[in-house]
Amino acid sequence: MSMRKTLISTVLMAAMLVLTMAGQASAQTLRPKVDNFILFFDHSGSMVLTSPDWSSLKLKMAKELASKMNAEIPALNYQSGVNTFAPFGTQLTPIRYSKAPVGTAIDSIDTKYDPYGRITPMGFGLDQIDPVLATMSGRTALIIFTDGNSNYGNDPVAEARALYNKYPNLCIHIVSYADKEHGKEVVAQIRGLKGCSVVGDPKVMASDAGLKKFVRDVFYDVVAEEVVAPAPSRAVAPVAGGTCETITLGNMNFAFDKFQITEDMLPALEQALSVLKGSSCKQFVIEGHTDSVGGVPYNQALSERRANSVAKWLIEKGYSGRLVVEGKGKLTPKFDNKTADGRHLNRRVEIRSN
Repeated sequence: MSMRKTLISTVLMAAMLVLTMAGQASAQTLRPKVDNFILFFDHSGSMVLTSPDWSSLKLKMAKELASKMNAEIPALNYQSGVNTFAPFGTQLTPIRYSKAPVGTAIDSIDTKYDPYGRITPMGFGLDQIDPVLATMSGRTALIIFTDGNSNYGNDPVAEARALYNKYPNLCIHIVSYADKEHGKEVVAQIRGLKGCSVVGDPKVMASDAGLKKFVRDVFYDVVAEEVVAPAPSRAVAPVAGGTCETITLGNMNFAFDKFQITEDMLPALEQALSVLKGSSCKQFVIEGHTDSVGGVPYNQALSERRANSVAKWLIEKGYSGRLVVEGKGKLTPKFDNKTADGRHLNRRVEIRSN
């Protein structure tokens, strides 16, 4: 009988402990980084020509990738539109975001047209998207699917710069199918105009992890929040304190062999500072990373310098919490170091709670 009472007592204590733990839980809140987005497709002849660099027609692959992206985008009250250029067209006039109309608009883009004589006035396309951007208020992401092979009309880099000057809350992200040196240079120059630009490499984004990272870097942050539920009756009081969920901040990428903070990195750093100041976490780890070029000792030191640069900037801008700096060198790549875009993404600093 005594053993039976002991067993019952143990079960009751375990149940009370479970109830106590249930009174305190963590939740993740998705916070939008943008208020609007436009999917902007290059509809020129070169996008439906075969290329040894790609397994299928570039425009067909772009549509398939955009459809997968659409499935990953969380419904956070965005305004969304779909357009093409070369020639300019509207598949979806900006409306409150819903997956179905965006998916239908993507599907409606024709890929079976004669490519010959269909030139690529990419600069004109950027000029023609201006009136659409003018209808949007707040932060806007313009996501361009292109091979960058502009061969007629206005300079696309100059047009992109003009859009940035006119719309300070705009950020242009390019999903690049560039297979010629000229196209690669155009893409690289537009990406380099502003630090908020997220690199879109279709080969990286072919994986679930790569696609999810792109969508998160462009569209939203995950903010850990502590949610305390009412304590159940007759249960023991909740344990004081609680855990601080991990917060990972990306999109802080450095140029090759560099560790200095540059002006184009400031939007990402300011966003990081805002998240850290608003967090209940008392300590964060600043992790520096490199690509695979060079030896292990050199990259280890370079990764530490990158992490220290970010930590120094955060402290100078008023963050007063504890920061722990770590260098990971080239030992923990997240992306394919065989591609230029993958190496760019690996030259990163990440911030996580500890």
